[in-house]
Amino acid sequence: MKKKWSLFLQNKNAQVILFILFVAITSTSLYLSQKSVISFLLLLSSLLLLYYMKLSNLVKWLVGGGLLFILIPFASSGGAAYQSYMEVATMVGIYVTMALGLNIVVGMAGLLDLGFVAFFAVGAYTYSIFATPQAANFMPFGTYPLDGNSFWIFLVIGCLVAALFGVLLGIPVLRVKGDYLAIVTLGFGEIIRIIFNNLDRPVNITGGAMGIPSVTAPKLFGLEFTFPNQFYFVVLVILIFTIFTVRRFEHSKIGRSWKAVRENEIAAQSMGIPLVRTKLMAFAIGASFSGMMGVVFAAKQAFVDPTSFTLLESITILVMVILGGMGSVPGVILGAAVMTILNLQVLTELTNWVNQLSLDGVLTIPDALSPAKMQRFIFGALLIIFALYRPKGLIPAKNKVFNEAELKGQRNEQVPVSNSQENMPL
Repeated sequence: MKKKWSLFLQNKNAQVILFILFVAITSTSLYLSQKSVISFLLLLSSLLLLYYMKLSNLVKWLVGGGLLFILIPFASSGGAAYQSYMEVATMVGIYVTMALGLNIVVGMAGLLDLGFVAFFAVGAYTYSIFATPQAANFMPFGTYPLDGNSFWIFLVIGCLVAALFGVLLGIPVLRVKGDYLAIVTLGFGEIIRIIFNNLDRPVNITGGAMGIPSVTAPKLFGLEFTFPNQFYFVVLVILIFTIFTVRRFEHSKIGRSWKAVRENEIAAQSMGIPLVRTKLMAFAIGASFSGMMGVVFAAKQAFVDPTSFTLLESITILVMVILGGMGSVPGVILGAAVMTILNLQVLTELTNWVNQLSLDGVLTIPDALSPAKMQRFIFGALLIIFALYRPKGLIPAKNKVFNEAELKGQRNEQVPVSNSQENMPL
């Protein structure tokens, strides 16, 4: 059996045929059924199968793009649950992007951040304040709310404002590390949430505990974005940009500097790596992605309040990074997707199914053990199982391997031996 499996792993054509059959069957069943969570999850899992196939990166990107942009939305549109599928997929994209941003800070630079959701809140409130009449309370000029076309500008503004707050967080924490760094970042996240919660007096800027309702929906060429299937494509474009950017940073000079600081700050500094600039860049770049998704979240929900940006959200994003594999881009993507789908769809559907059995009299469950109350317990138990059997993450980080012989050969070619000085006349 093992021999046949190894032969299958080496046979590229067999993998492609099986992958096409799998995608065709799952997408067809999803399109024809009114609601099939299993078919939807199996279709999403085809992206994971694609990652492990022995194909070139270009082919994987093209096939993955076709699945994400064309096949998954089309197959999900066959039943009444279309918008619920797109809602889950959109939230997966939002959390994956934030997890990739936190992975820069925690996974690559080794800076434990427990207040990362603060940057998400900054981006959300940056757009919400100006996309509602709220800004008229303190802005002496301009007409508010701004038009939905301003959403695309605020994606950049939210990114820059969150990066600025990342620098402001990074400056005071440069002197601390380890547990003290976690405490400082935790305090920063709580301070931001409390400020937004109380910034309704003496001038009402954030709406306080009541939040900001009726956020203007984005517009593009006259089309108003109000449904999850429309935000799905916005999130998807930002996610692809984030993955491309993070991958470029990972293998760049700054990425290697982050990893050096993570392993040993003293050794990194002795090798000429500027600690201050390196840490500040990690905080700023990681926060910028979260700020962009904060703008999208505010526009999608059309309402923001401080309860969406609690410490639990920061810990959830951190768990996504640890579960997927610290420092591993594909691992973080998988970890964030697994946690989001478990939390928003799998456990919710399981709860509804057991409740229906209880109502039909098939199964009797005590009120104290109802799935609605045990949902967090089930979620935590699954995380413990993952942590015990995959301590390095679902897809552990891998360092880039170089061929030492090729490097030596290139070095010898670049520095040829010259006898011109020996032949020089006296």
